[in-house]
Amino acid sequence: MKKNRTMKRIAALVMAGAMGMSLLAGCGSKASSGGNASGGTETSQNWSKDGSPITLTVFSQLANFSGPIQGWGAQLLLDKFNVVMNIVPDQNGAMQTRMEQGDLGDIVVFGSDGSSYTDAIKNGLLLDWNEDDILSDYGPYIKENFAKALEKNAQIVPEGMEPGTVHGFGHNIGNSNRDGIDSILYTWDLRWDLYQQLGYPQVNELEDFIPVFEGMKEICPVDENGKPTYAFSMWPDWDGNMVMYVKSMATAYYGYDEFGIGLYNPEDGEFYDCLDPNGPYMRVLKFLNQLYQKNLIDPDSMTTTFDTMSEKMKSGGVFCSIFNYAGSNVYNTEEHVSENKMMLSFNPSNGHPIVYGLSPLGGNRVWTIGAKTEYPELCMEIINWLSTPEGAMTMWYGPKDVCWYYDEAGYTHFTELGKAASLDPKGTSMESAGFSGTYQDGIIQINNTTWSEKATNPDSNGEAFDSKLWNSEQQDARCDTEAAWREYTGCVSEFEFITTKVDYVMSPGSTYSEGKRNDDLEVRWNEVTKNCIVPGTWNAIYAATDAEFDEIVGQMVTDAYAHGYEECVAWCEEEAKLRKAAEDALK
Repeated sequence: MKKNRTMKRIAALVMAGAMGMSLLAGCGSKASSGGNASGGTETSQNWSKDGSPITLTVFSQLANFSGPIQGWGAQLLLDKFNVVMNIVPDQNGAMQTRMEQGDLGDIVVFGSDGSSYTDAIKNGLLLDWNEDDILSDYGPYIKENFAKALEKNAQIVPEGMEPGTVHGFGHNIGNSNRDGIDSILYTWDLRWDLYQQLGYPQVNELEDFIPVFEGMKEICPVDENGKPTYAFSMWPDWDGNMVMYVKSMATAYYGYDEFGIGLYNPEDGEFYDCLDPNGPYMRVLKFLNQLYQKNLIDPDSMTTTFDTMSEKMKSGGVFCSIFNYAGSNVYNTEEHVSENKMMLSFNPSNGHPIVYGLSPLGGNRVWTIGAKTEYPELCMEIINWLSTPEGAMTMWYGPKDVCWYYDEAGYTHFTELGKAASLDPKGTSMESAGFSGTYQDGIIQINNTTWSEKATNPDSNGEAFDSKLWNSEQQDARCDTEAAWREYTGCVSEFEFITTKVDYVMSPGSTYSEGKRNDDLEVRWNEVTKNCIVPGTWNAIYAATDAEFDEIVGQMVTDAYAHGYEECVAWCEEEAKLRKAAEDALK
């Protein structure tokens, strides 16, 4: 390893207070000065494709999976990089523990570019990507194609530090196609076969869903396993400053983005604190409690997991999902489609779901490399490959030529196996392609993206990465229910429906990143969010009566204010001004 990197790494680890000279023994030098834009075969001196496999720890704040990657993903990583990839999620205080130990892992993925990320920079826990030209030599595709995202990253620094050092890049890198729309998550997927049987009752306001769900329950009181059905099944895995599903439903209806302990309107920069009695969070909370009192909320929501919820969705136990990845993507199996049962995109007439704008700056979920890794070049090679079109497609759809391919004209197609996997990942065996387990078993479970799905795939004939937009996937309605949805909406795809028939709110990309709270405010923040807002919200959802709901909410508000809620709101309001200024600057 070059002297420059060695000395910088020692200095960084002294800053962290957690590093001994033992690190130097594991450092290798470059095998060559070249790189490979397609993922490369240039390797670190302390790594060989023919040697014993290297285990890399990927610490991801976004992961829902723990342990080594399995199946086809494991075999691909072993063949391409001689790597065993072990995923560590941010559970049970894992981030804080790793911060204190001074070792975040080899590849590190942050859920946001806020305080945890800047703290890691301040404590010297992340690799400088320009050190000894590691980005140029082992991340050439990133350097050439994600330049603006790297520039944005260089501006995100802890207070008191100068900008200019690159430690990674944000997710969902975009280009300028598709009218600027990046991701569409909030699709209000609804059991259209049941909605059709009810005669398409009008849904204008959020509360208009209640009689619709009651009617669906009368038609379909139990799922395929004989268990009760519900309007929504939620999960607490991703709760943070607020209960995830509550704030996300507010985003799906109002178009306001999650922001601190409230929601932010991208159109005018206004901030709505979550405990405002007339605000969006409280309205959604009341709506969910009304559903619960009518036995239309899964009573296991507070203790279930995303995977468990998905099983209920797949068996027909849930009528609606605000997210496509947790609704139609799960329910619309070949079996259900053949039975004329489908979840399809809907929107209450007065709802304005948020969509996110394509931006070459990328988003706020950051790909980084731990400063203490013994294999910095190898980590960079892997992230570089995941950033290529083939790597991005592999994360979404599986191995090239096994699950998908380009035809002679450059258009993208699923193979028969890949199509089956896209419809039923848990039920599609990969053994016919020489891999163990199902498609689901082999997914590379980092749970972050490089390219945006809506970006143009540079390797294709002008198509987006998103399979729903491929020419080959523009097909006739798969069943009578889908045909009825197309007739009702006048659209042939979810993307067309949201972008042409729905009055959505666009959240633009910008250089804004969340600021750092001082130590006193951070203590108050954790008390308010973890001990008041999150448990209080769940208890309010489960209130048996309106009176009990009001009592629980009143106590939650009293407790939050007693622990410093006003100071937390004031901080969010100032941050909202900074975000608005950053968005305006790029218009």
